[in-house]
Amino acid sequence: MERPELPLPQLHAFVVLAEELHFGHAATRLGIAQPPLSQQIRRLEDKVGHALFHRTARAVTLTPAGQELLPAARRALTDLSDGLSAARAVGSGQAGRLRIGFAASLALTVLPGLLRTFRHRFPAVHLDIHEMTTAPQIDALHDKTIDIGLLREPPDDQPELGFTTILTEPFVAVLPAAHRLAAQRTVGLEQLADLPFVLLPRAVGPQLHDRITSLCAAAGFTPSVSQQAVEWQTVCALVEAGLGVSLAPASIRRIRLKGVVFRRIEPSSARTRVAVAWRRSDSNPLVRNLLAAVSQDPPDKALA
Repeated sequence: MERPELPLPQLHAFVVLAEELHFGHAATRLGIAQPPLSQQIRRLEDKVGHALFHRTARAVTLTPAGQELLPAARRALTDLSDGLSAARAVGSGQAGRLRIGFAASLALTVLPGLLRTFRHRFPAVHLDIHEMTTAPQIDALHDKTIDIGLLREPPDDQPELGFTTILTEPFVAVLPAAHRLAAQRTVGLEQLADLPFVLLPRAVGPQLHDRITSLCAAAGFTPSVSQQAVEWQTVCALVEAGLGVSLAPASIRRIRLKGVVFRRIEPSSARTRVAVAWRRSDSNPLVRNLLAAVSQDPPDKALA
């Protein structure tokens, strides 16, 4: 047997009348006249197939059928109200789920402050955080498995993606503590020319890898890569083990290893860019709100 569909306005009228048990009071509360209220109740009773109210000259009371319907009607109206509120919150970017990819080194700089600011402004938004290097972030943005990327050295050949630089920071030389260059406060890039290098593989961050090798080329040499590591923590550990030296963003100085030192390099103008990335076609209001948060309260643009 097909179940009758109960229109929500009729349920609303029914619940109000069940609470007031007076047609005049219920009509006033609903903001309508008594005849339209009576019509709504009659239509609902026709759909149910039974009277919902006993009506006398002195009183209005619920029938057994009305008593049975009342809890379900209240639940339906509450579920609708909750659903509308949730839909409005998601539609305005006040709630929902935002998936963010980030380069591991950014946990040492912009990531904590950015997440703290965003959560303060939008506490109902669930943040789904994924650690990944630049190339996988670009792929994940295209595949729509993340909504926002926080990466180094954004590529120039991605017209479908938007990039905004939020931070620049200098490079530093990463040296074994016992190395002769560790005694210097500043190291010229040309002094690293004959040393083995530990670098990130180009596949995981092509632009950053090329930026480092171009700096070396400008100093007159091509770095001889003896070891590769995907994470900067591992790069530093391999340097500590004496397997080579490296060039890294200055934030890497916050990695504490006893056998590693970090020295400023010349030229001091050599810097790396950190950017927020998103799909230009993305209409997700959460993305818009995060970009606005970055724009309104950006991290320091330069890290000394």
